[in-house]
Amino acid sequence: MKKVERINVIMRYINNRAHFTISEIMQEFNISRSTAIRDIREIEALGMPLDAEVGRDGGYFVMRNSVLPEVRFTGNEVKALFIAFMATRNQQLPYLKSRQSLAEKLLGLISENQQDDLFHLNQILLFEGTNPNNPDLLDLSDLPHPMLEQLIQILLVDSYLLITIEEKKEIKSIPIYLLHLYREKSLWLIEGFDLQEEKKQIYPVDHLTNVIPYPSKKRLSKKKIQEKLSKQEEVINLILELGPEAIAQFKKYHPIHVSISYTNPYQTTAILRTCINVDKPKEVAEITNWLLFLGGDIRVREVPEEILEGLQGRIRLYCP
Repeated sequence: MKKVERINVIMRYINNRAHFTISEIMQEFNISRSTAIRDIREIEALGMPLDAEVGRDGGYFVMRNSVLPEVRFTGNEVKALFIAFMATRNQQLPYLKSRQSLAEKLLGLISENQQDDLFHLNQILLFEGTNPNNPDLLDLSDLPHPMLEQLIQILLVDSYLLITIEEKKEIKSIPIYLLHLYREKSLWLIEGFDLQEEKKQIYPVDHLTNVIPYPSKKRLSKKKIQEKLSKQEEVINLILELGPEAIAQFKKYHPIHVSISYTNPYQTTAILRTCINVDKPKEVAEITNWLLFLGGDIRVREVPEEILEGLQGRIRLYCP
């Protein structure tokens, strides 16, 4: 790494930390003590306000209420930010109602020549879900369900929630401990431990009408929740061997809770182990569709009878 490049990287490293030591800089960037000291002195000379603290546990602090140097992006870094930003369009991600102001600020940081490059990239690059007739960076049609941001704001403080759900014109309030919030098949889903029924459940964010923290007096401890979840471990009932073509299909799409383990160093063969709840017809139908999507490059070791019947029914339907 060139010296100028290294100093820029170290400056970013320092900017993200309230405190750092010479030893940490040496380990992080694999440089000698003398080089680390010289780099820090040059960074101070560039205007970064550092305050040294002596002693056994001493180090450096970025001085408070001081103006830090202007952040500068290279041409490739700007393109990387812009492309990542473009790829989020139509993904129903939270906080993107501020997409327009974010785009304007990003464009305001760069030169006219760099802006021209980004406008050109905007015209030639298309991502999944983008309307080719309207590939406008400032398009605001990808806002998520309005409850998503409120849910995330509460989750940053507390994972014990009382969620209110409206489903089939029925409204019910459910106390949960949130395990994961994830997006699958264009839907945001809550994976939570139902504190009343004491089991794991999935709730669509689209069905949420309200969410508040759950009263602490009625909570089950995190340790007890983990104990109950461990006792409810699902029994593996679907085992598949995947060849390279099936692995390629798997990478295109797979259910969020399904994973594979590669069985050779070249990642051309893999094994899939998971549990299918055969008491849920919708889940059985979805897995049946997905197995057909994987194609013929699979070998079945174990499969539930309900899934097998579904596959045979599809084959008879297409090949009478």
